[in-house]
Amino acid sequence: MNNSQTTIVRDSRGLSIAGTRITLYDVMDYVTENWPPELVQYWLNLTDRQIKDAMDYIENNRAEVEAEY
Repeated sequence: MNNSQTTIVRDSRGLSIAGTRITLYDVMDYVTENWPPELVQYWLNLTDRQIKDAMDYIENNRAEVEAEY
């Protein structure tokens, strides 16, 4: 099983970071503004694994994420 699948879940708000109220769309807000991942991590108070998995998921599933964004 891909590690990001355990961190990224689909709930009633869409794709979210497990255990948080943060969606991948929240992360995308900063990604589209060219924020570096380290700053997004700090601003959203994410762990190293959470930001890595979120960024990996966005990169590997860009069309799906952007279609829902």
